[in-house]
Amino acid sequence: MLSDVMEDYLKAIYVLQAEEGAPVSTSAIAEYLEKTPPTVTDMLGKLADRGLVDREPYHGVELTAEGEAVALEIVRHHRLLEAFLADQLDYDWSDVHAEADALEHHISEEFERRVSATLGDPDVDPHGDPIPGADLEPIDEGTGPRLSDHPEGDRVVVTRVSDRDDDELEYLADAGITPGTTVEIVDVAPFGMVTVRTPEGEQSLPAEVARSIRVEEAAEPAESS
Repeated sequence: MLSDVMEDYLKAIYVLQAEEGAPVSTSAIAEYLEKTPPTVTDMLGKLADRGLVDREPYHGVELTAEGEAVALEIVRHHRLLEAFLADQLDYDWSDVHAEADALEHHISEEFERRVSATLGDPDVDPHGDPIPGADLEPIDEGTGPRLSDHPEGDRVVVTRVSDRDDDELEYLADAGITPGTTVEIVDVAPFGMVTVRTPEGEQSLPAEVARSIRVEEAAEPAESS
């Protein structure tokens, strides 16, 4: 049986692989989990001994098929719990991540099944992250381009928002920038601010926040006859 900490590492590697590709460096995992590199190195050795990661010295690690299956189960639990907390218990989307982190290791498969059924077997969580299916088959995380990748004048639809920073989520919610929102890039300043026009008005976002928002091109507005 794996410990909660081991499952946290596998989930972190899964997320980082989806965002940046494999192999995932020790320093990236340390930053993501707020651990020291020696602590991470020690844990990666334990995961490698269990056949959950392939480890290449000085390059990083990659999940094995077995490690990915474990990670997918934890990710499914986490994202379903986020959706349940937001939809059924009226949690703010900035609060669900920490609660799901605390609960994801401790729910039964029956509880997971009932949560999913109650929600109508959702495809995504409140932040736009795809929810793996009950079969735990690998999924297309579909990370897509970032808001910060687009030039002035582009119209895009927000598809996903990083859930790692509660303050950022509160800021984006207040600005009306959530999955499904169409925004237009109004200005990209040399010092890193990105100004967008939303249904709520113009909003200026620090470059780091703009990088945390995934988007897709918006459909052209219908011409009036």
